[in-house]
Amino acid sequence: MAGKLKIKKGDLVQVISGGRQSRGGDRGKQGKVLEVFPETSRVLVEGVNRVTKHRKPGQTASGPTAGGIEIHEAPIHVSKVMLVDPKDNKPTRVGYRTEQVERDGRTRTVRVRVSRRTGEDI
Repeated sequence: MAGKLKIKKGDLVQVISGGRQSRGGDRGKQGKVLEVFPETSRVLVEGVNRVTKHRKPGQTASGPTAGGIEIHEAPIHVSKVMLVDPKDNKPTRVGYRTEQVERDGRTRTVRVRVSRRTGEDI
C-alpha cells in the first residue's frame, strides 16, 4: 500500500512487533527515523533491524574498495513501528487537527499532527 504515511523523517519511533530483545529481537527498541520509503511503506530506523553484509574487495572508478563485514540498518515496515509520545516516551497513535493560521494577511488551513495518547502536538 503506497501512499501517505503518518511517520516522518526525524521522528522518534518504537518497534512494536517482532522478537523480544531478550532473544535478540528489536521489539521495544526506540530510534530516530533516518529515511522514509512511502512507495514500499517502509522506514529506516537508527539502531533497528541491523543486518550483516559481506563485501568482496573490488575495484571501482574512484579506486580500490576494501572488503569485509559491514553492519548497517535495513528498512522495516511502517506497521511495525509507532510514534513515541514526546510527553511520556510511550508509543502512541497519530491524529490530525486542522487549524486556521494567518500569515501575510492570508488565512490558511494547516494540519497539525497530534498524539492520541495525550493530545500533545508532535
